[in-house]
Amino acid sequence: MNIERLALAEWDDGLPSTGFEPFHTAAALSVLDRHAAGDLLPLGGYRGEQLVGMLPVFVRKVGRARILSSPPPGMAIPHLGPIVMPTSPKQRKREKVTREFTNGVLDVLGVDAATTLCRFLCHTDYPDPRPYRWAGLSVESSFTYRLQVGDRSPDDILGSFSRSLRREIRSGEDLDVEIETEGVDGAERVFEATQARYAEQDEGFSPSWPYVRDVVADLDERSRVYVARDRGGAYLGGVIAVFSNDAAYYWLGGARTTHEGVSINSLLHWRIIRDVAEDPPIESVTEYDLVGANTERLCRYKSKFGADLAPYYVVESGGPAMDAAKGAYRVANQAADRLGL
Repeated sequence: MNIERLALAEWDDGLPSTGFEPFHTAAALSVLDRHAAGDLLPLGGYRGEQLVGMLPVFVRKVGRARILSSPPPGMAIPHLGPIVMPTSPKQRKREKVTREFTNGVLDVLGVDAATTLCRFLCHTDYPDPRPYRWAGLSVESSFTYRLQVGDRSPDDILGSFSRSLRREIRSGEDLDVEIETEGVDGAERVFEATQARYAEQDEGFSPSWPYVRDVVADLDERSRVYVARDRGGAYLGGVIAVFSNDAAYYWLGGARTTHEGVSINSLLHWRIIRDVAEDPPIESVTEYDLVGANTERLCRYKSKFGADLAPYYVVESGGPAMDAAKGAYRVANQAADRLGL
């Protein structure tokens, strides 16, 4: 396996048609390269001339330590990590490609050095983290909820929700609430409300407005800003959604608020789900990722959508230094859980 640094201008040409995250795209990685701490290292693995693996890694120095992360902390990205694209349907050959790519990138990155720390949050379509464990890294499971929309009608989807959620959404249809997609100005209002919600809870909020602005602008059709307002135009709530080729993702926003006894977040989620069913920005999008199923209290709410529980893997170095570094990732990658939907 030959591991090479890929040119970002050619990165998207190597992505598969499915099985990657919105932040795996070159546009998103370019935004991260401008705003995240560390330097982007976009790696590709070749068998002969065939590209079979990709891994965007951010490398930074903190004192004597060298930190490798995918995604970088503090950027509110739930998953990134490796993509492996075996060319054979045979399990034995697929495992061989995954093993060779994993060993190759770990060797290039020098992960076994005592002063190197790494943490990769794999996406839900990444099936086999065992080579990382065999290489001496820790592998743990985390979870999210993914709602299968496919060719289902909105009525069929709504019928699969809990009774209380159905009642809330139907009550919302009678209110003076209008949910529309907006541009960068709407995104700034969502950002400000989210930042204020964190401040109310005495929590730090890492993403900056210039970063969020660039995500919304540069991802183009892969981002949509949903804003709820009353008929007088007053802001009630909002969510920024991002899109892969497979799914829409609740990304930023959703500060908990009610209007005449109805959760604005429930109405926002329902609008996004209806768009996935009827008007997706990318035709192949068939799922909605509620992002996060790891906090018991909030799972009671998210489970009302009838979504499937989807595991993803967390790969990381061990030891006290890595334990100390985990706090930054908790801030970045459990934002939705702490906001309280």
